[in-house]
Amino acid sequence: MIPASFDYVRPGSVEDAVAALADAGDDAKVLAGGQSLIPVLRLRLSYPELLVDLGGVAELRGVRDDGDAIVIGAMTPHHTVLHDPLVRQHAPLLAEATATVADRQVRHRGTFGGSLAHADPAGDLPAVARALDVELVVAGPGGRRTVPAADFFRDYLTTAMGHDEVLVEVRVPKLGPGWGFAYEKFARTAQAWAIVAVAAAVRRSNGSIAQARVGLTNMGATPLRASATEAALAGAEADPAVVAAAAAHAAEGTNPPSDLHGQADYRAHLATVLVERAVNRAAGLG
Repeated sequence: MIPASFDYVRPGSVEDAVAALADAGDDAKVLAGGQSLIPVLRLRLSYPELLVDLGGVAELRGVRDDGDAIVIGAMTPHHTVLHDPLVRQHAPLLAEATATVADRQVRHRGTFGGSLAHADPAGDLPAVARALDVELVVAGPGGRRTVPAADFFRDYLTTAMGHDEVLVEVRVPKLGPGWGFAYEKFARTAQAWAIVAVAAAVRRSNGSIAQARVGLTNMGATPLRASATEAALAGAEADPAVVAAAAAHAAEGTNPPSDLHGQADYRAHLATVLVERAVNRAAGLG
């Protein structure tokens, strides 16, 4: 199908992009890589009067070292994130999950920030953002502000950003030595959305699991943390049997959807299986 008509601007700075959005009110959409927005426009599920293309804002691209964190520009393509040496050194969980995003063509066009701002709970990267406790920097008419990942995802396809705000960059903390990571994804095909996926970050100390962070993909209207599993693992012996017992609590507090790809109880079962696998691998237990 052909999208409904709209006006188009391609600003050269974040400030110009924010000004364009503020002038348009609720009738504007931001175009990043376009991998989610363009199909919606073609199906006429959205009728924006203005499209603000961020492709001309050079400052939104790239990865840099910022002391205790690495900073990823919102318009950085998935392909760049996947192969960046800073990401591979300090955020291997992000690199592993990014490798599962769609196919090569989408990874070259789609953007890191666009995936997070789209806030699809079936997307791979929002749950990773939750597990890594990233911070998202957004710019609006009042300046820039930083939003923790725990507060950024509000509801299905809904974030804490206002209609006149733009995601600028994402700060990914360097977790340092002792941490292990794993991303486990169950999908119908290699390039499909996750039916369920799990992002695990585990820190071991003296034979025990000192800390575990477990992000859940497609287990609710937003990316979630498996809080009951995390609590059961904190300070526990690094043993596969202990991990299995903790993973049995993975679906507690979640509200998985039922659709053509799987019912809620099926997704709850998948969560326990994938959490066990991811935590064991992140903890170096198999």
